[in-house]
Amino acid sequence: MEASYVDLADPTHLEFDYLRWIRIVLDVVGARRVLHIGGGACALARALAAQDPGGRQEVCEADGDVLELARTHMGLRRVPGLRVRHAEGRAFIAGHADARWDAVVIDAFDGATVPRRLVTAQAFAAVARLAPLALVNVVDNRAAREVRLVAAGLAAAYPSVWTLGARAGNSIIAGSATTQPLALVASRAAADPSPARLTLPVTLATLLGGTAALRDEDIDRASSFRRPRDPD
Repeated sequence: MEASYVDLADPTHLEFDYLRWIRIVLDVVGARRVLHIGGGACALARALAAQDPGGRQEVCEADGDVLELARTHMGLRRVPGLRVRHAEGRAFIAGHADARWDAVVIDAFDGATVPRRLVTAQAFAAVARLAPLALVNVVDNRAAREVRLVAAGLAAAYPSVWTLGARAGNSIIAGSATTQPLALVASRAAADPSPARLTLPVTLATLLGGTAALRDEDIDRASSFRRPRDPD
Protein backbone atom coordinates (compact mmCIF):
# COMPACT_ATOMS: atom_id res chain seq x y z
CA MET A 1 0.00 0.00 0.00
CA GLU A 2 1.39 3.40 -0.96
CA ALA A 3 1.80 5.41 2.22
CA SER A 4 3.88 8.47 1.28
CA TYR A 5 4.92 10.36 -1.82
CA VAL A 6 7.34 13.30 -1.68
CA ASP A 7 8.56 15.32 -4.66
CA LEU A 8 12.10 16.29 -3.63
CA ALA A 9 12.30 18.87 -6.43
CA ASP A 10 8.97 20.53 -5.60
CA PRO A 11 7.70 20.21 -2.02
CA THR A 12 4.40 21.92 -2.95
CA HIS A 13 3.51 19.01 -5.25
CA LEU A 14 1.03 16.61 -3.65
CA GLU A 15 0.61 13.36 -5.56
CA PHE A 16 -2.09 11.82 -3.39
CA ASP A 17 -5.57 13.14 -4.10
CA TYR A 18 -6.74 13.18 -0.48
CA LEU A 19 -3.83 15.42 0.52
CA ARG A 20 -4.78 17.85 -2.22
CA TRP A 21 -8.36 17.82 -0.93
CA ILE A 22 -7.18 18.61 2.59
CA ARG A 23 -5.02 21.44 1.25
CA ILE A 24 -8.02 22.85 -0.61
CA VAL A 25 -10.01 23.03 2.63
CA LEU A 26 -7.14 24.61 4.57
CA ASP A 27 -6.51 27.16 1.80
CA VAL A 28 -10.17 28.13 1.49
CA VAL A 29 -10.63 28.68 5.23
CA GLY A 30 -7.26 30.40 5.61
CA ALA A 31 -5.82 27.95 8.16
CA ARG A 32 -2.13 28.82 8.64
CA ARG A 33 -1.46 27.18 12.02
CA VAL A 34 -2.04 23.46 11.58
CA LEU A 35 -1.39 20.53 13.91
CA HIS A 36 -0.86 17.27 12.00
CA ILE A 37 -1.53 14.04 13.90
CA GLY A 38 0.28 11.36 11.91
CA GLY A 39 3.04 12.60 9.68
CA GLY A 40 4.61 9.80 7.66
CA ALA A 41 7.03 11.58 5.35
CA CYS A 42 5.26 14.90 6.18
CA ALA A 43 4.28 15.58 2.55
CA LEU A 44 1.29 17.79 3.42
CA ALA A 45 3.04 19.69 6.21
CA ARG A 46 6.06 20.29 3.96
CA ALA A 47 3.85 21.50 1.12
CA LEU A 48 2.03 23.95 3.38
CA ALA A 49 5.30 25.20 4.91
CA ALA A 50 6.75 25.76 1.44
CA GLN A 51 3.67 27.73 0.39
CA ASP A 52 3.56 29.77 3.59
CA PRO A 53 6.87 29.92 5.50
CA GLY A 54 5.26 32.41 7.91
CA GLY A 55 2.66 29.85 8.94
CA ARG A 56 3.03 27.11 11.52
CA GLN A 57 2.96 23.39 10.72
CA GLU A 58 3.49 21.07 13.69
CA VAL A 59 3.62 17.32 13.13
CA CYS A 60 3.23 14.47 15.64
CA GLU A 61 4.39 11.08 14.33
CA ALA A 62 4.26 8.15 16.73
CA ASP A 63 6.60 5.87 14.75
CA GLY A 64 10.24 6.87 15.18
CA ASP A 65 11.37 4.49 12.42
CA VAL A 66 9.09 6.29 9.96
CA LEU A 67 10.62 9.64 10.87
CA GLU A 68 14.13 8.25 10.52
CA LEU A 69 13.27 6.88 7.08
CA ALA A 70 11.81 10.24 6.06
CA ARG A 71 14.93 12.09 7.23
CA THR A 72 17.39 9.64 5.68
CA HIS A 73 15.74 8.92 2.35
CA MET A 74 12.91 11.41 1.73
CA GLY A 75 14.54 14.76 2.37
CA LEU A 76 12.81 15.65 5.65
CA ARG A 77 14.72 18.46 7.34
CA ARG A 78 14.18 21.62 9.36
CA VAL A 79 12.56 24.38 7.31
CA PRO A 80 10.87 27.64 8.34
CA GLY A 81 7.36 27.07 9.60
CA LEU A 82 7.71 23.29 10.10
CA ARG A 83 8.30 21.39 13.33
CA VAL A 84 8.25 17.60 13.52
CA ARG A 85 7.93 15.70 16.79
CA HIS A 86 8.22 12.02 17.68
CA ALA A 87 5.02 11.91 19.73
CA GLU A 88 1.70 10.10 20.02
CA GLY A 89 -1.10 12.39 18.95
CA ARG A 90 -3.62 11.91 21.75
CA ALA A 91 -0.94 12.35 24.42
CA PHE A 92 0.41 15.46 22.71
CA ILE A 93 -3.05 17.03 22.55
CA ALA A 94 -3.64 16.28 26.23
CA GLY A 95 -0.35 17.95 27.12
CA HIS A 96 -1.05 21.10 25.09
CA ALA A 97 -4.56 21.98 26.20
CA ASP A 98 -3.74 25.71 26.18
CA ALA A 99 -2.29 25.75 22.66
CA ARG A 100 -4.24 27.10 19.71
CA TRP A 101 -4.28 26.04 16.07
CA ASP A 102 -6.47 27.01 13.14
CA ALA A 103 -6.96 23.34 12.26
CA VAL A 104 -6.04 19.82 13.34
CA VAL A 105 -5.45 17.24 10.60
CA ILE A 106 -5.61 13.58 11.62
CA ASP A 107 -3.97 11.30 9.06
CA ALA A 108 -2.85 8.33 11.14
CA PHE A 109 -3.49 4.64 10.60
CA ASP A 110 -3.24 1.34 12.39
CA GLY A 111 -3.44 -0.97 9.39
CA ALA A 112 -6.32 0.41 7.32
CA THR A 113 -8.16 2.17 10.15
CA VAL A 114 -7.55 5.31 12.16
CA PRO A 115 -6.37 4.44 15.70
CA ARG A 116 -9.50 4.29 17.80
CA ARG A 117 -8.05 6.45 20.58
CA LEU A 118 -7.95 9.33 18.08
CA VAL A 119 -11.61 9.20 17.03
CA THR A 120 -13.60 8.85 20.25
CA ALA A 121 -16.00 11.52 21.46
CA GLN A 122 -13.51 12.45 24.20
CA ALA A 123 -10.63 12.70 21.72
CA PHE A 124 -12.57 15.02 19.45
CA ALA A 125 -13.71 17.11 22.43
CA ALA A 126 -10.02 17.68 23.22
CA VAL A 127 -9.32 18.57 19.59
CA ALA A 128 -12.22 21.02 19.54
CA ARG A 129 -10.69 22.89 22.47
CA LEU A 130 -7.54 23.41 20.39
CA ALA A 131 -8.92 24.28 16.95
CA PRO A 132 -12.19 25.37 15.29
CA LEU A 133 -11.62 22.89 12.44
CA ALA A 134 -10.73 19.19 12.45
CA LEU A 135 -10.06 17.12 9.33
CA VAL A 136 -9.77 13.32 9.48
CA ASN A 137 -8.63 11.09 6.63
CA VAL A 138 -10.35 7.69 6.56
CA VAL A 139 -10.37 4.81 4.11
CA ASP A 140 -13.70 3.11 3.55
CA ASN A 141 -15.82 1.21 1.05
CA ARG A 142 -19.33 1.99 -0.20
CA ALA A 143 -20.84 0.78 3.08
CA ALA A 144 -19.23 3.86 4.72
CA ARG A 145 -19.17 2.35 8.23
CA GLU A 146 -15.86 4.02 9.06
CA VAL A 147 -17.06 7.36 7.70
CA ARG A 148 -20.21 7.22 9.80
CA LEU A 149 -18.33 6.22 12.96
CA VAL A 150 -15.79 9.04 12.69
CA ALA A 151 -18.45 11.55 11.64
CA ALA A 152 -20.53 10.65 14.68
CA GLY A 153 -17.54 11.31 16.93
CA LEU A 154 -16.91 14.68 15.29
CA ALA A 155 -20.60 15.57 15.59
CA ALA A 156 -20.32 15.14 19.36
CA ALA A 157 -17.70 17.93 19.41
CA TYR A 158 -18.47 20.19 16.44
CA PRO A 159 -21.82 21.70 15.34
CA SER A 160 -21.09 21.27 11.63
CA VAL A 161 -19.79 18.01 10.11
CA TRP A 162 -19.35 17.30 6.40
CA THR A 163 -17.29 15.07 4.11
CA LEU A 164 -15.17 15.40 1.00
CA GLY A 165 -14.23 12.40 -1.09
CA ALA A 166 -15.35 9.61 -3.37
CA ARG A 167 -17.83 6.77 -2.86
CA ALA A 168 -14.98 4.44 -1.90
CA GLY A 169 -11.37 4.90 -0.88
CA ASN A 170 -10.21 8.02 0.94
CA SER A 171 -12.69 10.44 2.46
CA ILE A 172 -11.98 13.60 4.43
CA ILE A 173 -14.37 14.12 7.33
CA ALA A 174 -14.52 17.68 8.64
CA GLY A 175 -15.82 19.05 11.89
CA SER A 176 -16.19 22.82 12.13
CA ALA A 177 -17.12 25.19 14.92
CA THR A 178 -17.97 27.99 12.48
CA THR A 179 -19.72 28.38 9.13
CA GLN A 180 -17.37 27.61 6.24
CA PRO A 181 -17.57 28.55 2.53
CA LEU A 182 -18.53 25.04 1.49
CA ALA A 183 -19.64 26.06 -2.01
CA LEU A 184 -16.10 27.26 -2.72
CA VAL A 185 -14.61 24.10 -1.20
CA ALA A 186 -16.94 21.99 -3.34
CA SER A 187 -16.13 23.82 -6.58
CA ARG A 188 -12.37 23.63 -6.05
CA ALA A 189 -12.53 19.96 -5.04
CA ALA A 190 -14.63 19.16 -8.11
CA ALA A 191 -11.92 20.74 -10.29
CA ASP A 192 -9.12 18.62 -8.79
CA PRO A 193 -7.47 16.05 -11.12
CA SER A 194 -9.20 13.46 -8.89
CA PRO A 195 -12.55 15.19 -8.30
CA ALA A 196 -14.04 14.93 -4.82
CA ARG A 197 -17.70 15.28 -3.87
CA LEU A 198 -18.76 17.32 -0.85
CA THR A 199 -21.55 15.96 1.34
CA LEU A 200 -23.27 18.83 3.14
CA PRO A 201 -23.90 18.79 6.90
CA VAL A 202 -27.66 18.37 6.55
CA THR A 203 -27.23 15.40 4.19
CA LEU A 204 -24.58 13.78 6.35
CA ALA A 205 -26.74 14.13 9.46
CA THR A 206 -29.40 12.07 7.69
CA LEU A 207 -26.87 9.46 6.57
CA LEU A 208 -25.57 9.04 10.12
CA GLY A 209 -28.98 7.64 11.06
CA GLY A 210 -28.40 7.68 14.79
CA THR A 211 -24.87 6.20 14.60
CA ALA A 212 -23.41 6.39 18.11
CA ALA A 213 -20.06 8.04 18.68
CA LEU A 214 -17.26 5.79 19.87
CA ARG A 215 -16.19 6.50 23.45
CA ASP A 216 -13.01 5.78 25.41
CA GLU A 217 -14.83 3.35 27.65
CA ASP A 218 -15.93 1.33 24.60
CA ILE A 219 -12.28 0.82 23.68
CA ASP A 220 -11.32 -0.05 27.25
CA ARG A 221 -14.15 -2.58 27.42
CA ALA A 222 -13.15 -4.18 24.11
CA SER A 223 -9.52 -4.37 25.23
CA SER A 224 -10.49 -6.14 28.44
CA PHE A 225 -12.47 -8.71 26.44
CA ARG A 226 -9.40 -9.46 24.32
CA ARG A 227 -6.91 -9.65 27.18
CA PRO A 228 -5.63 -13.23 27.54
CA ARG A 229 -6.50 -15.04 30.73
CA ASP A 230 -3.79 -15.68 33.31
CA PRO A 231 -2.57 -19.29 33.23
CA ASP A 232 -3.87 -21.49 36.03
